[in-house]
Amino acid sequence: MSDPAHAHPNQFALLVQRRFGPFFCVQFLGAGNDNLFKFAFTVLVTYQLQVSWLPASMAGLVIGALFIAPYLLFSATSGQLADKYPKEVLIRLVKSLEIAIMLLAGWGFVQHDVPLLLACVSLMGLHSTLFGPVKFAYLPQHLNERELTGGNGMVEMGTFVAILLGQVAGGLLIALPEVGARYTAWACLAVAVLGRAVAQAVPASPATDPQLAINWNPFTETWRNLKLAHGNVAVFRSLLGISWMWFFGAVFLSMFPAFARDVLHGDEQVASLLLVVFSVGVGTGALLCEMLGRRHVEIGLVPLGALGMTVFAVDLFFAASALPPAVGLTLAQFVGVPAHWRVMADLFLLSLFTGIYSVPMYALIQLRSQATHRARIIAANNILNALFMIVSSLGVGLLLGAGLTIPQVFLVVGLLNALVAGYIFLIVPEYLLRFIAFMLTRCVYRLRVRGGDHIPAEGAAVLVCNHVSFVDAVLLMAASPRPIRFLMDHRIFATPVLGWLFRLGKAIPVAPQREDPAAYERAFEQARQVLEEGELLGIFPEGGITRDGELGEFKGGVMKILQGRPVPVVPLALQNLWGSYFSRIEGGVAMARPFRRGLFNRVGLVAGPALAAAEVTPEKLRERVAALLAS
Repeated sequence: MSDPAHAHPNQFALLVQRRFGPFFCVQFLGAGNDNLFKFAFTVLVTYQLQVSWLPASMAGLVIGALFIAPYLLFSATSGQLADKYPKEVLIRLVKSLEIAIMLLAGWGFVQHDVPLLLACVSLMGLHSTLFGPVKFAYLPQHLNERELTGGNGMVEMGTFVAILLGQVAGGLLIALPEVGARYTAWACLAVAVLGRAVAQAVPASPATDPQLAINWNPFTETWRNLKLAHGNVAVFRSLLGISWMWFFGAVFLSMFPAFARDVLHGDEQVASLLLVVFSVGVGTGALLCEMLGRRHVEIGLVPLGALGMTVFAVDLFFAASALPPAVGLTLAQFVGVPAHWRVMADLFLLSLFTGIYSVPMYALIQLRSQATHRARIIAANNILNALFMIVSSLGVGLLLGAGLTIPQVFLVVGLLNALVAGYIFLIVPEYLLRFIAFMLTRCVYRLRVRGGDHIPAEGAAVLVCNHVSFVDAVLLMAASPRPIRFLMDHRIFATPVLGWLFRLGKAIPVAPQREDPAAYERAFEQARQVLEEGELLGIFPEGGITRDGELGEFKGGVMKILQGRPVPVVPLALQNLWGSYFSRIEGGVAMARPFRRGLFNRVGLVAGPALAAAEVTPEKLRERVAALLAS
């Protein structure tokens, strides 16, 4: 249910609300400081200091490895802490730790103490490891389902903008003659102090499992967290999907300097431009998710994002393989070549679809994870992310070592993305089904939902709707924030394509009792099992698709279901669907004349208040649905 007190026009309005604004600033400043410090240090040991035991060519890899190592070692512990203790307390402690680390780092910069700075890199990795589970477990405590996608989009956008600004600031400050190291030290400390001050305004976020006994063994707890995540198939596959996104993104981010120098023949500013384009693209895609999902957690966007990632990664290969010869281009010269605009467009759109791909997955994990274990699930995600990024680095090294060019590496990763995405969507068909529903309600129909808050965000319920077309179930899926298991006439499963989709969605076929009594009883037993598991069950009580557009008599199947499991019943009504391609018309034949009403038909779904099981009769349900149809 939406909270009127939290109503707002869009995701940007969250920034002025205390439940989100201070938290957003804290994570923004933290991500910015991470990258200011790391990039300044990388530039320092690459261009200004000569350290025999740390060659300039290895500096970036060593710093990256030291930063990511704590994710593997301490994510499991940080997840437990975030479930056991209030999150605002942990946020303040972590930001206080950041001040202490930056004091050490400041001394390291001033003294050019490389071992101390390397130690600070690991400590900042620990800081980020502790903050990660808190960050993503905080959002579901303060944002409702309709705000979760927008909130995650803002965090994703803020993170990439902070990374970009941090690297730019770090590079500019450390390059200042004579005073660069000192100014960098003061900047890192100032950002840390500012983050700690803002953290004081983060509102109370109570512990979700205060009785949790901490297991300090990182190895056994890591294994336990992965098993815990594996218990929810949709959540675990989403963890793998996000980790794959980090694998995919790490390939491009790690290759930008070499891509700019060896393929685009540009200078350091060209490499920086690629980072800017990538960061802006991810941020734009993340922000688009709320609008595209109509302020719901719309996992149908994930296949769309995966498709775009593959298409533009492959096109980037062709664009980069057809560039005119050039040598030592400055930024102005690079931008002046028309062929380079295709490269930048591919990179922007590739990253935009990466943002569209990732945000709904994060929101789904937050929404579907058990509250008492949410932070530990996020910790498991961080562990998998780190592992996938390490494998990404090794994989790129092997491909380059095998003689592939950088554009060819992009092509391989783009095609591999298609295979990985296809695998995920087939083993978790909810993504594919929601994508089909998303496309149907944006391209064939324009679906307007009223009273959507009456569809429960949690707990078992029966959804009862009139039956107008062969795609009614798909339209209901598009309107619901949760999966729906449908009880459907067994004959619809013989319909090409649609029958396959409904089987993929685990719809329950029901035959008339007189035809197959055993199948009839089995269907209702499965329906009751759905409700016992706390899921949504959708039924069409008319027993078949209307042949004249009128609301038929409601049969008594709903009463049989409620006898075994009394749950709320939500009446729904599909409007203006009669006469469209998927409805029966012209002698009772459906799908006979494509586009007979054109594209983008306006159709509606109206949801009414739920009825308690004790109030339900077929006649009363029919009256409610008829009233909704007329509204």
